[in-house]
Amino acid sequence: MNTQVKETNAKKILTEAKGYLDVGFTHSLNPYSGCGFSCLYCYVREMPIQRFKDLPWGEWVDIKTNAADNYINEIQKLRKKSKPVNIFMSSATDPYQPIERKAEITRGLLEAIIDYPPDFLQIQTRGPLIKRDLDLLIKLKEKCKLLISMTIETDREDIKRIFAPYAPGIKIRLNVMQELHDAGLETQASISPVLPFTPDFPNVLKGKADHIWIDTLSIGDGSMGKRSARLGMPKLFQENNLEKWYQKDLHIKVEKYFKKYFSDEMIRVSKEEAFPR
Repeated sequence: MNTQVKETNAKKILTEAKGYLDVGFTHSLNPYSGCGFSCLYCYVREMPIQRFKDLPWGEWVDIKTNAADNYINEIQKLRKKSKPVNIFMSSATDPYQPIERKAEITRGLLEAIIDYPPDFLQIQTRGPLIKRDLDLLIKLKEKCKLLISMTIETDREDIKRIFAPYAPGIKIRLNVMQELHDAGLETQASISPVLPFTPDFPNVLKGKADHIWIDTLSIGDGSMGKRSARLGMPKLFQENNLEKWYQKDLHIKVEKYFKKYFSDEMIRVSKEEAFPR
């Protein structure tokens, strides 16, 4: 896929947390606008940032070249208020999408965050490139509470290819999550959204994840499934004979299944509690 890349100066890099993030997080941080992974189910496709763009989602990325400088200025102001700063990176892009290999905006941000740490940082990604920054992540975990959340929607590569053909393979994500976990970092497997998986999926995650996050297209798209419907997800499931996996109560069934393999404390479900205990 050809992606139009532009450099831009962002007015701000930290955005006050709202909606599903307003459960312990105070701010979101997006190093980029747009995302080269271009997952078909991504709810950002239905947000204003995309709906007013001429190019389709996945075919444009704006690089926020002043991200680190903005972060330093903004975190210093926030710290004067003597309130917790809990950051989710990222809510509307992937901090380790392909352009990061060259642009290194996320790496620059991590260097700034080490010097000016928040109270808590969750890095949400499906990009194996995060392994590149293991040196910085190890330093950062000594400065603040850090959670690395790797999106693992399914354990089936064939399903991944239907719903996220440009995203990294599942196996390589699992291998990187294992490496991060073995390095002593707190890790989470984000099954977000739940896509059809094999009965062995929980065993695939054992020893790699300290937490399991469960989210679905019906409860996690910010509009209780309406955005997912507009994106054609019901039809895509139907076309691939996967209708039984598109249910409003799917999260309940998946939670029940995973609790056969993991403790209750390890499992969290969207709309309940996003902020780690």
